[in-house]
Amino acid sequence: MTSSPLRIRYPWKHLERGQGFFVPCLDTEAVKTEGLQQALKHRLFYAKAKVGIKNGLSGVLFYLPSL
Repeated sequence: MTSSPLRIRYPWKHLERGQGFFVPCLDTEAVKTEGLQQALKHRLFYAKAKVGIKNGLSGVLFYLPSL
């Protein structure tokens, strides 16, 4: 059985400084890398990502730090 990866939509264009979003996943390093690459496409060079657990789900927290 071949599984195709789910497509993650990163809402970078809807974020303002000080906001973020959490992406639950198992392969945190791959999602972290892909998410930050997507941020660069929106010219968000200051985007940050942290691996963690939220409500019992492992994943990656992406955010734009406030000034």
